[in-house]
Amino acid sequence: MSSRRSRISEEEINELISKLQSLLPETRRRGPGRVSAAKLLQETCNYIRSLSKEVDDLSDRLSALMETMDNNSAEAEIVRSLLRS
Repeated sequence: MSSRRSRISEEEINELISKLQSLLPETRRRGPGRVSAAKLLQETCNYIRSLSKEVDDLSDRLSALMETMDNNSAEAEIVRSLLRS
């Protein structure tokens, strides 16, 4: 069984790189200009790692907060309803 890979044109790659660059805070601050694809991918990986760490930290803080709350309190119910949304 042979599969045929579709080719992505250089123009499509440049468009995807430009879109990715617009999503990253570091590259947006830098302003318009060309960044190498390798540098952009490295910055993307770093940004994803930092977001993952931030999620872990916020999760830990939320867990600690929930432990200090009375499970039947209004505040605990508000937090639970926010987590369900």
